[in-house]
Order: sequence, then structure tokens, then C-alpha cells
Amino acid sequence: METTGGPYLNTAAVTSPVGIARLLQMTFGCTTFSLVAHQGGFSAAYGTFCMFVWTFCFAITVFIIVCEFTHLHSCLSLSWGNFTAAFAMLATLMSLTAAVIYPLYFVQVGCYPIGCEVRDFRIAASVFAGLVFVTYASEVFLTRAKPGQVTSYMATVSGLLKIVQAFVACIIFGALVNDSQYGKYVATQWCVAVYSFCFVVTVVVVAFSVTGKTALLWFPFDRSVVIYTFGAVLLYASAAVIWPVFCFDSKYGTPRRPGLCAKGKCPWDSQLVIAIFTYVNLLLYVLDLAYSQRIRFVPHL
Repeated sequence: METTGGPYLNTAAVTSPVGIARLLQMTFGCTTFSLVAHQGGFSAAYGTFCMFVWTFCFAITVFIIVCEFTHLHSCLSLSWGNFTAAFAMLATLMSLTAAVIYPLYFVQVGCYPIGCEVRDFRIAASVFAGLVFVTYASEVFLTRAKPGQVTSYMATVSGLLKIVQAFVACIIFGALVNDSQYGKYVATQWCVAVYSFCFVVTVVVVAFSVTGKTALLWFPFDRSVVIYTFGAVLLYASAAVIWPVFCFDSKYGTPRRPGLCAKGKCPWDSQLVIAIFTYVNLLLYVLDLAYSQRIRFVPHL
């Protein structure tokens, strides 16, 4: 039987700098959730979120390593370069969030009342959680598009910013459902519509890039993305003006945090979080628009 030529296994998948980074991601991720599950412990929504992040990122990283090592990714109907770049950016953001949340809610200096052994396990898990974030950030750094390089869209600054924009929008949605009282005025409902519309379109752009289906569109994908980004800047600019006015102006809302407002269940706190991340996303869309003017990419890579 004749072979088609070339090695069956891609050793570069585990020996290249990116491959080594992925092996470290897998190792540190497994160590982190093993420490938490064995003795560190977790509870409530915050702990469950952290465990989900570490197990989810570990599973997808193992999948990527296996596919690249065995060349199985060539059998998938995915734009592999876009998929791995998008996942690396998403995993960086998720692991950063978990690396902040877990020690914030579960690590303490003293042993009482959890015991010194549990405390030590939680400290160790927090250290490895930080290493998980560093390794995913390293992959983003290693695989990002260089100036003038023709590459997959999600590896460009504009593509990576799309993941960050969607992630920030999820934070905004989380604050919205936490008793933000956004339904009080039509103006704040408009802001929610802006957040929702931009999030959906951004996710669609990422989905088309990852699946490699941009060539099937009847309109130029790259130009349409730039036009959408310009529209998103205008929409977020309107929300950045409207939301603070109707939440913190004395005529419509409350300029200062109410003294009797319960921690964790205060509408004013949620409104402040939304205002802050509205400006963050506005800045991200402005940067996206600036970078998208000069990138070159191949959607199907």
C-alpha cells in the first residue's frame, strides 16, 4: 500500500513554542482543578464558575493538541487558525477572571475556620490558576499576527479584540440581570438594545470566521466588518452618554451610592459596573476600528 507522503504525526504540535505553551496549559489546568477538587473546595456560583473555566479550557486544549498532533484538524469543517486563535484569547480572559475570583473569595491568611491544610491547597490552586492565565496569554502573544503578515482574521488585533468585546458584553449582561433597573426608562432600554445588538453581531462575525464560511457570503466580509465596527462605535458612544445620565443624574437616578443598599444586591452597584464596562467596550471598538483599517487576512486559514 502506498502512502500519501509525509509523517503521520506532527511532532511540532508538542515541540514548538506554541506546542510547549499548550502542554503547560494542560498541565497547570489539570493541577489547578485537581487541587480544588481534592482538598481546596469551592462553593456558590463563583466557585462553580472557576471550576468550569479550568475544566473547559483543559478539555479544549487537550482536543487541540490531539488534533494537531494527529493531523485530525484537517478533517474538521473549521478554519483551524481562526479557531485556535479565538479559543486562546477566550481562555486567556476566562482564566484571568478565575485567577482573580478564586483567591478573592476562597483564600484567607488564617487557618480558622477551614483549617490550615485546606488553606494551603487553596493558595496552591490560586498560584497554578495564575500560571494557567500566563500560559494562555503566552499563546496569544506567540500566535498573534505580525505587522504586514497575511494571516487568519482571529489572529489579528481586530479579531482578538472581537473576543474581548464579546467577553466584556457578557460582564455587562451579568450586571444587567443583577437588579440594575434598566427597564425604568426607555433610554436605558435603548442601551440594553445596543449591548445586545453589538454582542450578537460580534458573535456572528467570530462564528463565521471560526467556521471558515466567510467565502460563502454574497458581500465582502472584511469591508462589512469594518462598517459594522464603525456603527458599533456610534452605538456604544450613545450608550456611554445615555446610561450615566439616566442612572447617576439627580433628575433621573442617584448620584451617590445609597447608604442602606445591601452589598451584592444594590442596583446602584450594577449600574456603576455597566457604566464602567460600557466605556471599556467603547474604547475596544474604537481600537478595533483603528486596527481594522490596515490588516490583511485570509479567512479560511
